[in-house]
Amino acid sequence: MALSLDPRGLLDPLELSPSAEEAAFARLRAARERHLGAVPDWRGLGHRRDLLSACRSRVEEIRGTTAPDTLLVLGIGGSALGTRALLDALAPLHQECGIGGGNCRVLVLDNVDPDGIAPLLAALEPAATHVAVVSKSGGTLEVRAQFLVVWRWLREALGADEARARCTFVTDPERGLLRGLAETEGFAALPVPPGVGGRYSVLTPVGLFPALMAGLDAESLLAGAADCAARLAAADERHDPAGLLALAHVLHLQAGRPIHVHFVYSQRAATLGAWFVQLWAESLGKARTEQGAAVAQAPTPLEAVGATDQHSKVQLFVEGPDDKVYLFVAVAESQDDVALPAPDWDLAPLHELAGRSLSEVLRAERIGTERALREAGRPVGVLTLDRLDAEHLGRYFLLMEETTALAGRLMGVDPYDQPGVEAGKRIANRLLAEGVPAVAAADRLTC
Repeated sequence: MALSLDPRGLLDPLELSPSAEEAAFARLRAARERHLGAVPDWRGLGHRRDLLSACRSRVEEIRGTTAPDTLLVLGIGGSALGTRALLDALAPLHQECGIGGGNCRVLVLDNVDPDGIAPLLAALEPAATHVAVVSKSGGTLEVRAQFLVVWRWLREALGADEARARCTFVTDPERGLLRGLAETEGFAALPVPPGVGGRYSVLTPVGLFPALMAGLDAESLLAGAADCAARLAAADERHDPAGLLALAHVLHLQAGRPIHVHFVYSQRAATLGAWFVQLWAESLGKARTEQGAAVAQAPTPLEAVGATDQHSKVQLFVEGPDDKVYLFVAVAESQDDVALPAPDWDLAPLHELAGRSLSEVLRAERIGTERALREAGRPVGVLTLDRLDAEHLGRYFLLMEETTALAGRLMGVDPYDQPGVEAGKRIANRLLAEGVPAVAAADRLTC
């Protein structure tokens, strides 16, 4: 079981001369050496059984005491998107019902819109809900606001002691607002390793704790990531799928294709596109290199879902400007295929589908779109998951994180900071301290 990458359709359109190709792979070799010379902490998460054990212990404690039927996750960005992608892929009905055996349905609250939060809390029963408060720094504005609202909701219904028992913080092991509250007020807390940033944190308790609460196979999730990391480290630069993806995307960026389309052909895996968009945009969308030089052009990620977006975006992709590079994400084996029955009517367009299956229809749609793009001269790569299970998701998460980090090294930018996001946070916090201005009537246009 593994992921497989067909990179030919990505590299061929570049039409590199032998000398240019050799120079490109020399760049990749240097980027890999730097990346693996100081291995980032997220790369070893597949082996962190201590984190998995801590999550299991907390889940067993919760099930043995309060026994909730719902886990409400408070988070945003990297504290929420990985969890959403995991749940959508492996427990697609998690929002409607639990999946049995004492497992919880999991709801991810990743916004501060009152029109979303108020009706959600009105529909939940505090005594049947556990709350995971997820923030690596512990001070994320949106999570602070969510927590204040949800804490009052729990406390008013259950009292402070019972409300505290129904909360688990997922945060830095040593510092920050949530860690301080855990130590002074007795909240249970799970650690996010200090060297792992939010958007690289899905294989920490950020994703492991909700996965275990939902009854998912977190052990296989980590095993897939560990095996993928080992395979990538053992490959040379010409057989490293993460390196090839990173190199192709950076070369196409420099060739005038800054839009990078992540085209997922799986309804259950569709949220992987949103997770990738944040990972790619926040890691690589930088104004300056690590040496302080201006970045000529940063990549813009775009998610698409097949076959849905064949009817909304593919017209642009095929005949619009040649400013995009495409990575198709396919699942080779459907978990629940559906055979197409013979029709009740004698109509040829229906009869020609009889005996086929929905997976065949989806595969035909994907291959047709790939070929149409290639015939139009567009660069297309295909990443295939043998099946959509926890092990393959672990491999996928690790592969895309590695691809992103290597792309950052090839571009000369730091793939781990986010100065633009921090600037917005500072302004928002200042506005809340000084008073948030209303929109002036003179600034409004009406219709």
